[in-house]
Amino acid sequence: MKRIVLSLLGVVAISTSAWAQAGRGAPPPPPPLEPGASQAEVDAALVAAPAAMRDQATVIKWKPDYTYDTLRKGTNALVCYNKSGMPKQQPYMIECTVLGNLPRQAQNLKIEALGDGAQAAFDAAEKDGTRVKPQYGSVWYHNMGPDKERARVHMTIAVPGATTASTGLPDKARQDGVWIMNAGTTTAHLMTPGE
Repeated sequence: MKRIVLSLLGVVAISTSAWAQAGRGAPPPPPPLEPGASQAEVDAALVAAPAAMRDQATVIKWKPDYTYDTLRKGTNALVCYNKSGMPKQQPYMIECTVLGNLPRQAQNLKIEALGDGAQAAFDAAEKDGTRVKPQYGSVWYHNMGPDKERARVHMTIAVPGATTASTGLPDKARQDGVWIMNAGTTTAHLMTPGE
């Protein structure tokens, strides 16, 4: 498993480098906004997106029932949204991940809205198998903080179910390499030093 993760990261790095060196010309323009969407909302949600993926990312807006409206339908697998001020979120919270993680995110938002009962509900869903798994190897990009001016960038890679035994990576924080947080659960993810 460790080799798979490292190989995946290597392929991404090589692919990005090859695309940049291939001189493919100007990238396509961003897709048009959906009717009723504002450019300001789209721009705000794209703050956490990697620059190379930003122009073609899908942008959504969460509704109070934790379904969403699409503000812009992108052409790549990245989706971005603003969670600022939602229950259990920081006052400023912008997030991007892959489209396949939207069911996981919707479940997170519904459970977090329970307030003090959220952790018990998360634990129960994990135990009874109803916890939606994120896509293995998918990246979650965050730009978060008390406000936009004091926001920090944070990135994790989802590895649901991963353990030290399955990956060879430690499950304790360390300053010299990647480690697994919440090992053995659907919430397991890779952390990098300093995060």
